[in-house]
Amino acid sequence: MKFSIEGDYPILRCKLNSGETIKTTAGAMSWMTEDIEVELTTGGGVMKGISRMFAGESLFLSYYTATRSDQEITFASSLPGTIMNIKMQGQALIAQKSAYLASEKTVKLESIFTKRFASGLLGGEGFILQKISGHGELFLEADGSLTEYQLNHGESLLVDQGHVFLFEESVSYEIKTIKGMKNVLFGGEGLFLVKLTGPGKIILQSMPISNLATKIIPFIPSQG
Repeated sequence: MKFSIEGDYPILRCKLNSGETIKTTAGAMSWMTEDIEVELTTGGGVMKGISRMFAGESLFLSYYTATRSDQEITFASSLPGTIMNIKMQGQALIAQKSAYLASEKTVKLESIFTKRFASGLLGGEGFILQKISGHGELFLEADGSLTEYQLNHGESLLVDQGHVFLFEESVSYEIKTIKGMKNVLFGGEGLFLVKLTGPGKIILQSMPISNLATKIIPFIPSQG
């Protein structure tokens, strides 16, 4: 499979030879040539499909397989942001819900709970994340641009939860409560931050959809 990521509002263009397959969540495909077959599946059973729904994805996965060489399929980003390619080589990554865009069929996708139910529930962005593992090309969709940090053992970074995009499985994740009533009421950051502790790589996104929606809502006309 050959691919390219193009444009300021990026698209992912994939060229498939006969028999090659790319999978994605249902409804993510933007356009394709006609000699590509589509198979809809829950990707491992109904319960796995339901768990993906909790993570913000669709119940089904779509498998697109070329029946003839030199076929093209394209996926567009749903928001202004970044499409990121990672060559999976057996590692495991933890991503925000809705980060998954597409991958080769040998890449595994599952939903996981944060270590403490209450932490995730109160954190403002939901308590379910995505665990991605396996081998092959992986494509993720981020809100805005991306910034990468490499945390040493025991080194931590506090992050507004909406800005957490991706981190390696070796990085620990917990919700920290902001101290001080004045900070909570007037700090503008909400009650909770995510504490990410190394060792491992973390990748943060600049424009969470929740922040963008907050800026847009005051300008939306309302009735009455």
